[in-house]
Amino acid sequence: MDKLKMHSLNKVDENIKKIGAQFPNCITERKNQQGEVEYAIDFDMLKQELSSVIVEGREERYQFTWPDKKKSILLANAPIAKTLRPCREESVDFDDTENLYIEGDNLEVLKLLQETYLGKVKMIYIDPPYNTGNDFVYEDDFTQNSSEYLENSGQFDDEGNRLVKNTETNGRFHTDWLNMIYPRLKLARDLLTDDGVIFISIDDNEQENLKMCCNEIFGEDNFVNQFVWLRNSSGKTEIDKFTINTEYVLLYTKTRNFLLNSAYKPLADSSRKMYNKDDNDGRGLYQTVSLQKPRDPGPETSFDYIDNSGRVWLCPPKGWRMVYDKIKALENDNRLVFGGKSLRVKDYWNERENEGKRIDTLWNDLAENNVGSKELGTSIGIRGLFDNPKPTSLVNRCLQIGTNNNDIILDFFSGSATTAHAIMQLNAEDGGNRKFIMVQLPETTDEKSEAYKAGYKNICEIGKERIRRAGNKIAQENPQAKFDKGFRVLKCDSSNMKEVYYNPAEYNTDLLDALIDNIKTDRTAEDLLFQVMLDLGVLLSSDIKQTTIAGKTVFNVADNFLMACFDTDINEEVITAIAKQKPYYFVMRDSSMENDSVATNFEQIFTTYSPETKRKVL
Repeated sequence: MDKLKMHSLNKVDENIKKIGAQFPNCITERKNQQGEVEYAIDFDMLKQELSSVIVEGREERYQFTWPDKKKSILLANAPIAKTLRPCREESVDFDDTENLYIEGDNLEVLKLLQETYLGKVKMIYIDPPYNTGNDFVYEDDFTQNSSEYLENSGQFDDEGNRLVKNTETNGRFHTDWLNMIYPRLKLARDLLTDDGVIFISIDDNEQENLKMCCNEIFGEDNFVNQFVWLRNSSGKTEIDKFTINTEYVLLYTKTRNFLLNSAYKPLADSSRKMYNKDDNDGRGLYQTVSLQKPRDPGPETSFDYIDNSGRVWLCPPKGWRMVYDKIKALENDNRLVFGGKSLRVKDYWNERENEGKRIDTLWNDLAENNVGSKELGTSIGIRGLFDNPKPTSLVNRCLQIGTNNNDIILDFFSGSATTAHAIMQLNAEDGGNRKFIMVQLPETTDEKSEAYKAGYKNICEIGKERIRRAGNKIAQENPQAKFDKGFRVLKCDSSNMKEVYYNPAEYNTDLLDALIDNIKTDRTAEDLLFQVMLDLGVLLSSDIKQTTIAGKTVFNVADNFLMACFDTDINEEVITAIAKQKPYYFVMRDSSMENDSVATNFEQIFTTYSPETKRKVL
């Protein structure tokens, strides 16, 4: 129900609308005195529209800008005091999997991944909010300086809401959407390998702005294609009496140093039926294709052909499709068909069935969005959990084009985890070992929704359950397939380190005792380990072994690349045993030595057994 305005007509707004109706190019967006985005008139442009001579004004240049663009760049670069905490109880095969499911604000998570996954992600696929007026737009706080941002990186509104709707009431401003997507794409680019690619789903609302963003972030030369996906052939969605049948998928590369896979659509059944001949020689079904060249005659293919029996086949009007030696090789291989006045060649099905038709930019052969809903409903066992999730076939097409068997794939708007589902399915089919990183903000589900009624209080719970069930189902349907159906759950949280700020007058004996340990009391040794892995650039999917040395818990990550012990009262026996294993890194808590003697001998022990080890403390 709409609320009454309870005030008189805003004549300024009405006048802006009237001018916009006559001169659409004069409408822009700006921040008002309250810092709110509003529509406004570009008076320089309006003056030019009303003048027969050039009106002097701001220097003209080609640019793409909007209110707060500089602040969105600053936000992408600002540091945060956050970490990722492991959650074993919600994971699957925690110790053996190479897949990650990360809960948290994707802007914060992308920042945390910068050190560890810089240049390591081969493909990114995202399906961000479309700015339709009904979906959510992430509201980031641009008003804080860097130090304030560190102290309040949660960025919640007064009611504790992390997200706001970009509804009709604020005009579906492009500014809000651009300030959301720009810093995330900027951070995402750095994670890609030099030959990495990014696929982005979008509709008409922000397609042109997204392309301009990507041109600026990835470079216009790195635009590869814009694919058109037939998302709905039923014609149920209408805008201004036109049915909305399509969406888009933009493809960009990080650099020109890329090599996309030659992906093909399977040959249609109608094409297969044309292979209806068989010589019973073990080569299988074939069809025959004319050797006459349809166009562009050339001297190298213009000749009379003499077959092995001595018969002369006169040159066709535009020559042959191949040179003389190639035709002779086909005849010697029993691939030529002699009949009438033309030579034909045998085209075998078993040599073509894995090719098919090269993929074009119109994707009308994939499942539509209603199939995505059915797939999710089948996976979870409940329909109506999520609005229009993408079908796995759409993501699968992107995977076929942009990845190889051992690549890392990132989706930082993972939603219902369609991307993870598609990766597991493809790995099961082709024996690949693609690894996924899913990132999703734990947005709460509406209390009236089917998801909430089914016990799913946020979107992350839906995504994780889908991966669990989809992995099991794929394994049941492909009993011989070996693929990773597990995932490590990590949750974005505040730093493990205490945030201590006191005035000198506040110090007392109890406070000094509390400051001896600089780590928060609710954090586990595994929490500390993953923060260390982030800081040192160790893959979060690395193999982790836990052992006990002299009663102390010791972690060994990536086969001695990193060893860590976060227990207290560590003695020389523990230090010596670790040093003898010659790790690349060794990390422990500050002031955790058993006594001053151990601290004194610490460096000497490592100098003796492993001088190359880099020693660090928390």
